[in-house]
Amino acid sequence: MTTRRQFIKNVAIGTAAVSASKVGGVLPSFSASSYRNIVGANDRIRIAGIGVNARGNALARGFANEKERGCVVTDICDVDSRAIEKGIKTVQDAAGNKPRGHEDIRKMLESNDFDAVFIATPDHWHAPAALMAMKAGKHVYLEKPTSHSPEENEILIAAEKKYRKVVQVGNQRRSWPNVAHAIKEIHDGVIGEVHYGKSWYYNKRPSMGTGNVISPPDWLNWELWQGPAPRVDYKDNIVHYNWHWVWHWGTGEALNNGMHFVDLLRWGMKLDYPVSVDSIGGRYHYQDDWETPDTQLVNFKFANGKVMTWESQSCVRSSISGHGSGVTFYGDKGSLTIGGGNEYRVFDLDNKLVKHVDSKMVFEEGNLVNPTQSLDAYHFQNFFDAIRKGEKLNSPLTEACISTQLVQLSNISHRVGRSLNIDQRKGTIVKDREANKLWKRDYAKGWEMKV
Repeated sequence: MTTRRQFIKNVAIGTAAVSASKVGGVLPSFSASSYRNIVGANDRIRIAGIGVNARGNALARGFANEKERGCVVTDICDVDSRAIEKGIKTVQDAAGNKPRGHEDIRKMLESNDFDAVFIATPDHWHAPAALMAMKAGKHVYLEKPTSHSPEENEILIAAEKKYRKVVQVGNQRRSWPNVAHAIKEIHDGVIGEVHYGKSWYYNKRPSMGTGNVISPPDWLNWELWQGPAPRVDYKDNIVHYNWHWVWHWGTGEALNNGMHFVDLLRWGMKLDYPVSVDSIGGRYHYQDDWETPDTQLVNFKFANGKVMTWESQSCVRSSISGHGSGVTFYGDKGSLTIGGGNEYRVFDLDNKLVKHVDSKMVFEEGNLVNPTQSLDAYHFQNFFDAIRKGEKLNSPLTEACISTQLVQLSNISHRVGRSLNIDQRKGTIVKDREANKLWKRDYAKGWEMKV
């Protein structure tokens, strides 16, 4: 039986094997004829999109652009009729074909005319949509976070095991060549033994205001938008982006952006679950309907004495080491910083730059929809290769669920107002009844997740 540690080790080996020829950050150029010579490349991957308004529309364009690599976007689904029209046009402009449009995911998944789905819905829909897709026999490309609550991680992992489908999670940095090379350098000892990792994200977001209860607009199926979540009245300041900051549907900045960077720290430091999680912060910048913290500092302590931190400022434009987002690993021989993009810097103990690996492919600070368009193709190709040839995923579900759970634990710590003790083997909360009430979420009747 494969243990979690063995599983993660295998993933790390597979991911670190990115060839040195890719280190410059230039996406390999394959013509249609040369790609047909690769075993399995003739097998078309027909993919459908679930949630195509913002990030999902960018994914629709990205997957449609992979037509020379045998991918075709056949269907799109959204509860916003405007998003359906926009998604259809996006695919037509990129690939030339006109996908079918759907409002109801349940009806779309009855079709046998596609093999996989990509999911970019609001967070409360991520795990339920992925479960429904696996049950329908579809492979899944799931935007982060994997879930709205830790219990949903457990359900998804059980479903993946039962239905035996390929599930890639949108931690795209796991496929970026220079980032993967930086992690390999850390594992090879470029900065010695790593004892501390720091991650951060800054943005200057406006107030979401105070919403008014009104009738849903005619372009939105509010019933389906809520889907698994218990029913509440429609307010005019929630759809489409501000749901991120309301606990009923969203998970705050920690899972909106923190998961990407906490995942990098876990990967570089070879860490699983901590022994304690402590979050401090709050909502400081406006008086409005925003519930999640706009300022958050999280400490993750591990059994081996190593420490990771996550800092977010959602309403302050700032930077660390010149980067508005990123991670820094600190070792006994130096430090290594990966910014938001596909590049990294190595420093000695006197903070003298000893190496800089750059890339023209960058993370566009402030781009809320598609900040990494030129780099996402690496992650798509890894997904295709896993489906066609059984290759290892760079961001498999089990790994991504661990990273998701760490930042979920930070939110639980924030909400109960104290440090949490964690079982390092399972990632569960130890002896805290109030905190454990937040381990799972409530569902609307008939929408409960069942494997």
